[in-house]
Amino acid sequence: MTAPSVAAFVRRWNGLDLGPALMLSVAFVAAVCVAVTLAVILWLSVVDGIPGDVRYNYTLAHFREILFDGFTYRVLGNTLAFSSISLVFAMLLGLPLAWLVERTDFPGKPVIFTFMTVGLLVPGFAVALGWVFLLHPRVGIINQLLMSAFGLSEAPFNVATIAGMGVVEGLSLSPVVFIMTAIVLRAMDSSLEEAARMNGATLWETIRKVTLPLARPGIIAAGIYVFAIGFAAFDIPAVIGLSSRIYTFSTYVFQQMSPTEGIPQYGGVAVLSVIMVVLAAGLSAWYVAMQRQAPRYAVVTGKGYRPTIIPLGRWKAFSVALVVVYFVFTQLMPVVMLVWASGLPFVQVPSAQSFAQLSWRNYQTLPADMIWAGTRNTLILMVLVPTLTLTLSLATSWIVVRSRIPFRGVFDFFAFLPHTVPGIVFSIAVWLLALFVLRDKVPIYGTIWILVIVYSIVRLSYGTRMTNSAMIQIHRELDESALMSGARVSGVIRYVLVPLLMPTLLYSWIWIALLTYRELTLPVVLATSDNQPLSVVVWSLVSTSSYGSASAVAVIMLLLMLPILLAYWLVARRVGVVGNT
Repeated sequence: MTAPSVAAFVRRWNGLDLGPALMLSVAFVAAVCVAVTLAVILWLSVVDGIPGDVRYNYTLAHFREILFDGFTYRVLGNTLAFSSISLVFAMLLGLPLAWLVERTDFPGKPVIFTFMTVGLLVPGFAVALGWVFLLHPRVGIINQLLMSAFGLSEAPFNVATIAGMGVVEGLSLSPVVFIMTAIVLRAMDSSLEEAARMNGATLWETIRKVTLPLARPGIIAAGIYVFAIGFAAFDIPAVIGLSSRIYTFSTYVFQQMSPTEGIPQYGGVAVLSVIMVVLAAGLSAWYVAMQRQAPRYAVVTGKGYRPTIIPLGRWKAFSVALVVVYFVFTQLMPVVMLVWASGLPFVQVPSAQSFAQLSWRNYQTLPADMIWAGTRNTLILMVLVPTLTLTLSLATSWIVVRSRIPFRGVFDFFAFLPHTVPGIVFSIAVWLLALFVLRDKVPIYGTIWILVIVYSIVRLSYGTRMTNSAMIQIHRELDESALMSGARVSGVIRYVLVPLLMPTLLYSWIWIALLTYRELTLPVVLATSDNQPLSVVVWSLVSTSSYGSASAVAVIMLLLMLPILLAYWLVARRVGVVGNT
């Protein structure tokens, strides 16, 4: 190649705009990761033999075995009952509290929003442990007190039941209902409510005949969302029910993956995962349908919108007392029980004797190597997962929102798919993929990278929802102005979009980091002694009935979480997620 041709080639290369190609490549990788993991589950459900064995054939025997097994339907019944009870209690607590905060002169509203957000981030396994120490028939302090006071031969409460687990899950999910329905109530014009009151309707009649019907799509959507979370839940059913052989779908799948005897039933696990995917897809379709109905109920008409605040009057003190009781029971008591159990050799009723036994022994006897390794792995995940997730999300959102590529909606479909599929299904898929397909070519099994991959895939749906919404709010005129001024697309992304998206990206980064910190469902299948985070350390101690040590690690996790929560709160106030209401 002559000197002039080399110079021409360099000019053409420098003139290339690689921004769109890079965004498309990253978005394509994200979509492929989601598609491949689910394809592995579907493939294994119709394959006979151990994965990795070249001598296999296709069969429907696994489907027949699972679908004609009566225990499968028992587990399905348990899961539906558990999810339904969770939904009822979450609605009974979250919806009235949202109405108090959004439609009345209830005092201290920013504090309520802050505590509800914290409630979302407290690890579910920590809450479950706290309720085990309160209401378990053998070790529960409340049961012990009542049996001693009234001479009862049996514990009056038993949290280790489907109903008990459902109540605990409902208490932990009530902040989700609160946040989702508060948004709906905040956006609702109160003129129709005022008209009803002027025509003689009582407050209760107005709520029943006007407020709730107008908010129905948002409430139903929140209910479907919460039901789907309960359907896929693992941490609370595992900590409370697994030792009593009470199974929901997620814990049953986990049990099949980790049997006490024999080898894992890969085909059965794959079929159970397919069933979970189908049911979750149905719930997702219903959720989308409810969201599409929302415009039919829109009554906010523009600048004239003005919410009317209902004075509580003499009911204010009573309402405040109820909210305080709610926070004490849902957030404070489980944490207090964790701290109490972490200082004792075994769970005891508070007394002079038990106070005398309080010590740091459970903390001092913790396996130091395991704790330090778990802390290191957790910190690595908290840095890498949100960074990778938002990188994939930013590229996907640019393709979906900003580009004009044909079939770009397919990328958004695959990005949203992890929201509809239970997390344990992705963990199992990646586990099988790493162990039997990529074992020799890409040895990631047992490393921190396998957790980074599955965490990032599952969080992709949340990341893209945030970046999609934020990017839609940035007008295309800014892109066009930069392009007309000579900037390339890559320059527009780097110097226009990213700076404007930075508050949303920072908020999302911290939120995903916190979700990563509290996660148990995803790593419980994939974790080994080399890559387990702190949440799995707690689970391993619980599974061996080392409740004192498990409580100590859970308390350490909560303490380490405080500075991150503070950072989240400061960023959220700046972004406008929490603040003066």
